[in-house]
Amino acid sequence: MMRRNFFGFLIVALAIMESLPALAQSWPDRPVKLILPYGPGGGTDLIGRPWAEKLSQALGQQFVVENRGGASGMIGTEIAAKASPDGYTFLLTPNAPLSVLPQLRKTPYDPILSFSPVGRVGDQITGFVVHPSVGVKTFPDLIAYAKAKPGKLAFGSSGLGTSTHLRIEMLKYKAGVDILHVPYRGSADALNDLLAGNIQMMNELSAISHVKGGKVILLAVNHTERYPEFPNVPTLKELGYEGADVPIWFSIQAPSGVSKDVIAKFNRTILDIAKTDAMKARMQAINVLVPLQTPEEMARFLENDIKANSELIKAADIKIE
Repeated sequence: MMRRNFFGFLIVALAIMESLPALAQSWPDRPVKLILPYGPGGGTDLIGRPWAEKLSQALGQQFVVENRGGASGMIGTEIAAKASPDGYTFLLTPNAPLSVLPQLRKTPYDPILSFSPVGRVGDQITGFVVHPSVGVKTFPDLIAYAKAKPGKLAFGSSGLGTSTHLRIEMLKYKAGVDILHVPYRGSADALNDLLAGNIQMMNELSAISHVKGGKVILLAVNHTERYPEFPNVPTLKELGYEGADVPIWFSIQAPSGVSKDVIAKFNRTILDIAKTDAMKARMQAINVLVPLQTPEEMARFLENDIKANSELIKAADIKIE
């Protein structure tokens, strides 16, 4: 009887394995959920919604954005990690909930074990902006101001343990200045306070669109080279702050256990979309570049990002208040 049951189980298992490629071919055959772990209107939303639109067009099923903000991205990330691995729920997130937050507080997910990388969907090109009321026009002027008036400047971020939180802490460490960090539930709320002059600084994607209109002043770029949209704005490295960039990059992650064939098909679709002139223009309009990476390349990139951020957190002795 045991022998018969074993062979019966083996036949069923082999049938399931043989059907997986066919399932991947038909995927998706119903709407797909994209969980964004921050509120609407912020940088994740600005990137996530164009991707949902293009994926819907390319794959013939609706990709539905679900904003699940809170706890610096931890709530939405946990929901995605615990979702059924059936290929119909994914996480679209910046790197912070995976490579920064777990090093600052205990998270109910593991950044490596709880997810399978799917595709890279954007690198954010941002920098430190300041409200015109501060009266500074250059980055050295800002540092001089901060040293002359410790604690006077308030910096708004999308939450504790985010990459932008890490950016201001690294600047404080590198430049030896005292700047107040004010965490928000998302960058949209921080932006409202910045434009109203209630806080004086930000370093979020949502603030960059207000630079050309003169509502805020861009003083430095967090990137390896100057951004073509703002050719006169120097990088932090050019200003003498080596290793202070803290890259912000976005990816789509699957709950661990999703079929590799589904992930491979999803990744190919992302690469095809990213290569189009329309998507390049759409992303450049919001100061985002899209590197082309396979899931395997992305997994290695995430591991290296975790290591780099760990070293920065230890060097600057960064802690969540």
